[in-house]
Amino acid sequence: MKCPFCQHPNTQVTDSRWLEDTNSIRRRRKCLECGQRFSTFETVEMRMPQVIKSDGTRVSFNPHKLQTSLERALHKRPVTQEQIDETVALIEQRLYRLGKKEVASRIVGEMAMEELAKIDQVAYVRFASVYKSFKDVSEFTQVIAECKAK
Repeated sequence: MKCPFCQHPNTQVTDSRWLEDTNSIRRRRKCLECGQRFSTFETVEMRMPQVIKSDGTRVSFNPHKLQTSLERALHKRPVTQEQIDETVALIEQRLYRLGKKEVASRIVGEMAMEELAKIDQVAYVRFASVYKSFKDVSEFTQVIAECKAK
């Protein structure tokens, strides 16, 4: 860490403390050149994987887009906003745990369908009809039959 006073590249850590409320570490440092003391803070930078769309383009994962899609499927269903937020957070955690730099959009869609199936089967069918681009009624009845089997 460079000294902010004299720009010397070597500093020494004299004390480290875990800050629970911010999930970071505060470090007291001393410059080995000028002797000045200063504090630094370290936090973990979590990066979501890039999403590879069906046309091959890559975009950043957008939790707001996922939330909007879930809200559309759950429109006028007995599900709270808190449940929707928890579902988005759960899918984000699952994506983090994959540990990949890139994931196919179908993976995100499948995760969303899995979670919707747990909280509301009607919303699951709505989401699946758009996600899977149903062509006719028989595809609806097939998905409904799968829901009943679960």
